[in-house]
Amino acid sequence: MAEEYAINIDNVVKKFGDFTAVNGVSLKIKKGEIFGLLGPNGAGKSTTISMLLGLLTPTSGRIIINGTDMKNDPAEARTHIGVVTQETVVEPELTAEQNLMIFGRLYHIPKSEMEKSIEFALELSDLVQFRKVYAGTFSGGMKRRLEVSKSLMHTPDIILLDEPTTGLDVQNRTQIWNLLREINKKQGVTVLMTTQYLEEADQLCDRIGIIDHGKLIALGTPDELRKSIGLSSVIEVTADKEELQKVASIFKKVGLEPTVLNNRVTAPGGNNATKKIETLLSSLSTAKINVRNVSMHEPTIDDVFLKLTGSEARDTSGDYKGRAMVSRGR
Repeated sequence: MAEEYAINIDNVVKKFGDFTAVNGVSLKIKKGEIFGLLGPNGAGKSTTISMLLGLLTPTSGRIIINGTDMKNDPAEARTHIGVVTQETVVEPELTAEQNLMIFGRLYHIPKSEMEKSIEFALELSDLVQFRKVYAGTFSGGMKRRLEVSKSLMHTPDIILLDEPTTGLDVQNRTQIWNLLREINKKQGVTVLMTTQYLEEADQLCDRIGIIDHGKLIALGTPDELRKSIGLSSVIEVTADKEELQKVASIFKKVGLEPTVLNNRVTAPGGNNATKKIETLLSSLSTAKINVRNVSMHEPTIDDVFLKLTGSEARDTSGDYKGRAMVSRGR
């Protein structure tokens, strides 16, 4: 029977001295799935990805990549994986075609297949007409598409992407989304991605896993996760930072339980949410608070993330001890 899962993480633990970065994570990602791994900074995402790539060895537990045990045969396991790191790495003084050729050689693609592989990558990234153009002249979105296509030169079964659209504008982000959908649907490539844009995970991913303090705390489809937090509506007020505590106190006065983060205050709408938001608006006006935006919406993946982790995906707080140890080679 063929292996059903592209990635099978079985009770994996990773410790750095007395610090546990990943604590008993078990996760099965199906072949042909687009899966989002989310978590605050320091939650264990990067450590998990590093173990999937064989860059770190689990303290305990097993990782199976397309049926191959990473511990027993890491070289074979890696042949199934393409990687797109958070940093875009293209050689600016080389053309798109030359960038792809270098990467093809690193993957030991035979000379007889190199031209076909390059053509495939250029067509996939919509860069055929720019094949002889120096990559240093490309826009950020074009460089990112070239980066993605490089990772597919050896036709892997799985592609791992670390925040693939960070820093891109809406148009270029949409192009990357379309590219990922195409390689997933037309090429059958399993996609595992991390992202700080939670609407991106909502739009793209078949399932989402949320990791915090080294543990997998939620797993399911976007709809399942939204339903899991038991909220029918969310009230949100955006204001200047110096006004947020005043806004939060008004939330409490009208019977709402506020959470303050960055430039906004949110609260579950609960029963009579419409009446509460009317009272809230009146109270904010009376207090002469400079409010930028007031909204009431159905729960989003952002709301799920906030309720489960107590922070935002872009929040810079978190325990960096594990990451610091990795950087020192411990």
